[in-house]
Amino acid sequence: MITDEVMLPVPELEPDMPYYEILWNYEDEDGNVAHIAEHGLTPEDVNAVLMVPDETGISRSSGRPIAFGYTPDGRYICVVYEEIAPYTLYPVTAFEIKD
Repeated sequence: MITDEVMLPVPELEPDMPYYEILWNYEDEDGNVAHIAEHGLTPEDVNAVLMVPDETGISRSSGRPIAFGYTPDGRYICVVYEEIAPYTLYPVTAFEIKD
């Protein structure tokens, strides 16, 4: 049996931000994991925003890059980070933005 199949091109989807290695210092009691935990957040919350931010910019207070977006449980947060090397990020702080 012969059929006519039409193959349509599939557009390549680009992520909002390229893949990044995100550095976490779990062992340091004064490190970024402990710091964001003080704000009720986890590395998974921060990773979700850094990988697919709603908006990015520069922090007015620190001059560092900042990303805004939603955690997996729906909270709107901002993440201030440093770009250590191309595609390597170190989250400095993160906190929820309330209305």
